[in-house]
Amino acid sequence: MGGSGIPRSLRHVHRTACLIAAAALIAPLPSSWPLGGHHDAGSVTRLQRAFSDAAAEFRVPRRLLLGVSYMESRWDTHAGAPSVIGGYGPMHLTDMRAALARAPGGAVHHAAPGPSASPADPPASHGAPMVKKGSFNQVATLERAAGLLGVPSVRLRTDAVENIRGGAALMAATQRELGRPLGADPAQWWGAVARFSGSTDSVAAATYADNVFEVIRKGARRTTDTGERVTLAASPGVRPGATEREAVPAREVPAPGSGPEDGAKSSAGTGVECPATLACGWLPSPRVLYGDDRYGNHDVADRPTDEKIEYVVIHDTEDTQNTMFKTVQTPSEASWHYTIRSSDGQVTQHIRTKDIGWHSGNQDVNARSIGIEHEGFLAQPDTWYTEQMYQSSARLVSYLAKKYAIPLDRQHIIGHEDVPGPVTASIPGMHEDPGPYWDWRHYFDLLGSPLRATAGPDSELVTVLPDFATNRPEYTGCTAETELCAPHGSSAVRLYTEPSELAPLVQDVGKRPGGEDSTIGVYDMTSRVSTGQTYAVAQRRGDWTAIWYLGQKAWFRNPSARPTAVGSAGRMVTPKPGLPDIPVYGRATPEDSAYPDGTTVPPESPLPYKFLAGQRYATQGSVRGERFEPSDVDSGSPGRFVKGRALYYEIQFGHRLAYVRADDVDVVRATA
Repeated sequence: MGGSGIPRSLRHVHRTACLIAAAALIAPLPSSWPLGGHHDAGSVTRLQRAFSDAAAEFRVPRRLLLGVSYMESRWDTHAGAPSVIGGYGPMHLTDMRAALARAPGGAVHHAAPGPSASPADPPASHGAPMVKKGSFNQVATLERAAGLLGVPSVRLRTDAVENIRGGAALMAATQRELGRPLGADPAQWWGAVARFSGSTDSVAAATYADNVFEVIRKGARRTTDTGERVTLAASPGVRPGATEREAVPAREVPAPGSGPEDGAKSSAGTGVECPATLACGWLPSPRVLYGDDRYGNHDVADRPTDEKIEYVVIHDTEDTQNTMFKTVQTPSEASWHYTIRSSDGQVTQHIRTKDIGWHSGNQDVNARSIGIEHEGFLAQPDTWYTEQMYQSSARLVSYLAKKYAIPLDRQHIIGHEDVPGPVTASIPGMHEDPGPYWDWRHYFDLLGSPLRATAGPDSELVTVLPDFATNRPEYTGCTAETELCAPHGSSAVRLYTEPSELAPLVQDVGKRPGGEDSTIGVYDMTSRVSTGQTYAVAQRRGDWTAIWYLGQKAWFRNPSARPTAVGSAGRMVTPKPGLPDIPVYGRATPEDSAYPDGTTVPPESPLPYKFLAGQRYATQGSVRGERFEPSDVDSGSPGRFVKGRALYYEIQFGHRLAYVRADDVDVVRATA
């Protein structure tokens, strides 16, 4: 989430209230099979068989059923918890009334619009698309599926086999309504898949169907959240014909303010910077005078002409989209370039990419980045981090990376949690999103740049790369501060002071200057590293690997049979001979002489860490010291960049990035 004018203590209370109020929405339901925990080896193929049996029963192509389910849930059951729009099970069949009825008094969390939200009135804030009479009702697919099967709807919420049967029955009914034949040829089902998306926007519906067929062509294989292996064999020849697209109606756009876009306009005539294959809207952030002499809530620039765009920063909102839309339209608040809705991956742009958002908490990173907010809460990934949101985000980032020549790696596609505090005082207030449950490995697969080993297992550099589904560290604070979170796949690996899980966690003196211990809280990232990050190896001992991290050795378990990190090629920096330690910075600033006369020169501000002689840290490259000076002349005048000659190396110093002066270090290449 972007920085804002709300005090951090109040934001924490606000976030905690949201999570407590939402707890009833995400608590697991009792289940016969298999929306609960893991299964023994005897049931490992039961979910796979359920898809085959349902496909045969309702004459739906098995590959199609698997592809649709993958797009809806990646075949996960989420322990019976509904998604943000009340979707249940592997087919994500929706029953918003049931989901809302589980909350105390039938109410949803604080962000639902108006005082009278109830199970009979699903709020637009949950991303439910506008539904017209006779259209595919995305907020009530479970009830219709139960009717087709002739079984109680509770069965489809609690039993994965019935959920899959219900999805197959819905697909077959939709195909018949379109006048298309049932049968084994997936290419003839493109229109039914587009209708299954529930979207009234033709671009969004077509994108959904295209994504499903892309999965069918490429194939997929993964272990689900219940421990079952499910496989969709690749079918590269499955390509729907042009006539199939006639099933998608002309584009329908709700009137501003009447639907989930909450005032967002369609992309037509707005100059939205978005790939043609995404449904994108435009809801501009203001650039107006507030206070005495400050324009907000973003800065005018002319990137990349006046500054190269180096990063894309991935955020989550820690609130609903409607609330964030209000924030992004407030002159004194945070701003970012795009918001992506959880329920269907709808993209809304707020700021031109040439301009600078106030989103990362670090002005220098803002000046060189594009910020993308993803609707959701990092502690509730099954409810909010939907596959459609991942797909839309990856498509958008791929487009931006190509447009601005941004490398597709974890040093340039970063989380808000990776952004350094610019000065020591700012470190405790830096944010933690998108958190340990964001699936970076899957995300980079979608970007077409898979994270993988680039050197042997004994390399001097390692890239963190656990198996997301089976890597399940314990966390607390998802629903209550001291309670353990439900077991869940994670991108993060925990760090210890010694090669033992009984040893203390490593500490971050910047985050906790008083010396308090690190914790296993889901919002506490001080003692963990994340998938795709690369570090210099300090030592190896049996199943354990030590890396240099915030000026200290940090150990993590890395058994060869089930590695959590892989060898990596690349370069490292180390202090020049004779220097006992060197300063580390949270921003790369120009030298004093680069500033024009009469300009206030900010003081040099090293961070409170020590980069000691003999230590090494991975680097992806260098940057020149630069600083953006915003214009307060009028609302349309661009600011200026002060550009220096001072050269810095960007390093992976802790969980966050940092910078060191090139004059202080030698660059060495890691041996394999």
